[in-house]
Amino acid sequence: MELAAERIVVSGLVQAVGFRPFVWRVARRLGLRGTVCNLGDRVEILVTGPEAARDALVAALWSGPPRARVLAVARQPDLYDGGPGFEIVPSVAGGVSAGIVADLATCPACLEEIRSPAARRHGYAFTNCVDCGPRFSIVSGFPYDRARTTMAGFALCASCRAEYDDPTDRRFHAQPIACPACGPRLRFVGPGAGSEGEAALTAAASLLLSGGIVAVKGIGGYHLACLATSDAAVALLRARKGRLAKPLAVMMRDAAMLEAFCRPSAAERQLLADPAAPVVPVATRADAPLSAGLAPGLDRLGVMLAYTPLHALLLARVGAPLVMSSGNLSGCPQVTDDAAALRDLAGIADGWLMHDRPIARRLDDSVMAVVDGQPRVLRRGRGLAPEPLTLPPGFAAAPPVLAMGADLKAAFCLTRNGQALLSHHMGNLDDAGVADALLAALADYRALFAQAPAVVAVDAHPDYRSHALGRRLAAEAGLRVETVWHHHAHVAACMAEHGLPADGRAVVGLALDGAGLGQDGTVWGGEVLVCDYRAARRVGRLAPVAMPGGDVAAREPWRMLLAHLDATLEPDGTDAAVARGLAPALAGRPLPVLRAMIRAGVNAPACSSAGRLFDAMAALLDVAPARMSYEGEAAMRLEALARGADQAADSAPFGLRTRDGLAEIDPAAMWRAALRDRGDGVAPARISASFHAGLAGAFAELARRTAQVEGLDTVALSGGAMHNAVLAETLAVRLRAAGLRVLLPVRAPAGDGGLALGQAAVAAARMLEGV
Repeated sequence: MELAAERIVVSGLVQAVGFRPFVWRVARRLGLRGTVCNLGDRVEILVTGPEAARDALVAALWSGPPRARVLAVARQPDLYDGGPGFEIVPSVAGGVSAGIVADLATCPACLEEIRSPAARRHGYAFTNCVDCGPRFSIVSGFPYDRARTTMAGFALCASCRAEYDDPTDRRFHAQPIACPACGPRLRFVGPGAGSEGEAALTAAASLLLSGGIVAVKGIGGYHLACLATSDAAVALLRARKGRLAKPLAVMMRDAAMLEAFCRPSAAERQLLADPAAPVVPVATRADAPLSAGLAPGLDRLGVMLAYTPLHALLLARVGAPLVMSSGNLSGCPQVTDDAAALRDLAGIADGWLMHDRPIARRLDDSVMAVVDGQPRVLRRGRGLAPEPLTLPPGFAAAPPVLAMGADLKAAFCLTRNGQALLSHHMGNLDDAGVADALLAALADYRALFAQAPAVVAVDAHPDYRSHALGRRLAAEAGLRVETVWHHHAHVAACMAEHGLPADGRAVVGLALDGAGLGQDGTVWGGEVLVCDYRAARRVGRLAPVAMPGGDVAAREPWRMLLAHLDATLEPDGTDAAVARGLAPALAGRPLPVLRAMIRAGVNAPACSSAGRLFDAMAALLDVAPARMSYEGEAAMRLEALARGADQAADSAPFGLRTRDGLAEIDPAAMWRAALRDRGDGVAPARISASFHAGLAGAFAELARRTAQVEGLDTVALSGGAMHNAVLAETLAVRLRAAGLRVLLPVRAPAGDGGLALGQAAVAAARMLEGV
């Protein structure tokens, strides 16, 4: 007999989060009859019963299980002729978009289980349930079922099958479910005979405790691990990997170990305990026996908590924090394949802790920081990707877009049906193998999420590899190409994630970063813009100076110091400062050669870059290396120096003037004051703090004036310089004090890792308008 019923379709992040058993429990409690199943990346419910009970079910759907994120609930009348109860029925194929959650850190219940001697999964390195474990790193297709994951080759034993089939069990339809009898197994390859299972963990721990380096197969790839408490082990890892000074991430076993070595704030503790388990920069304890080589020149250490049972068990055996650095040759993508790990890491690792569960896709660890009181993404990877971002009102009707991002911190973005799928971090396209890895990941994402773009958005710089790749892909598919100016994309990304509508008012955009091609053909990086999604107009900037040596000046901070001091003092004044020992970074440098380049305009392009200004100040204060070994090294050291000031600093003087029709921030007075302070013996930390305060104050004032003239009330802050917490927080405080609404990136990185989101928003807005 057919009964009046309704069909309810729930869209959003409803796969791999226990949504069907959640619906089953609620429906049975309400006395409803019907079925629930997966339909592609949606959940479909057919239900009959009293209207009040059905309304109560729908109300419960919006909260869902803890890791779900419901975006829409659609209801329509239907008929039901099934059984008397409420059942979970097999999944059916359906359309897909971006409905899979990211990998989840091990939940407390599973951690307790692996520690309990009486538990069936005691000491088992692949324990998980519906609330935790691998997701995106193992999925190979939709709907998300075991047969479409890299667990497909592991047949369930009778005990696991019973848990998997029981809707009341926390492992009901947990696709990676496994146990020692039927699941993946550990093995150790290294000194002595090979070993498996718990013996493999013991062998790896023994090698680590003796100062060795172990390649550990994680969720999204291999790590290179060593004792974080050993100067010798850290130095050995750096030497073998060729990673001279870039900070190394450290993994702590649990919150107790974290507190023994670090001084996290309450917000940082909460962020570290999040199921995404990101790397978070935190202060360390002065007496903590950590290697000084972990983060040279910095006052923060990137730490994360063990996020898999394998990591937790290994750290329990070692009893000390472990470095967990990306398992790759310097400049190459992280290794995911076992054979490649044995081959490519042979010159670095002394042993390999491996397992037989394949990795479906490479995922670096995510990095987040608490800035201006809120967790913000610095690098999007494991634990965050591929959770979608909902585009603002007005974008749902736009055709699908593929945005290619930038060359540094490469990431792409796909849009469809009002959702933006920002990819995980790929690396730098200049590095070997990264372009191929990006194209492979793009094909993977497009196949997995069934996205067919109508337009390809690229950075306007014609020499960017991402630009060339995008144009090639567009030509192959006969698609339109939309070029987007670099700093417009930065601001648009911030606007989009804060929900500013497609046809909304413009904002004042502060785009501060290292470098990007500007609309006048010069290098920009310290810009005040008036932006909507379709266009950006520059109204202010940091005063431009030469970059002697071009791109080399972005790697050798002393070159920018020379350019800035000469622009302020003229060469004789700079030479006098060098002779007095106020600018030791310039001593012995070929200054006449660089000055000739600047005068002739040969390989010395003008730039208005905030990033290069930070480099120059770091060089003046003698905290910048002669040649940086990683992007942002000098600026990060300068930020750390500012945090070390013993008292609040006055703001360094920056001038505001008008030149070439633009409002311009002039740093000349700041440089003269900094040299005077150096001569008077003022602590470098206070000079750095004063510099940060002064620069923030100058940009805040310029933004305030712009907002007043343009009749605007919102300022969007973006660009890689906004990863500098001292600068971003000072800017936010001053702008709010001026009565302005302040937007800072949250879920998409402020730097180039979030650029593709802005490109996608700009291209979509232009397509909506038919530009």
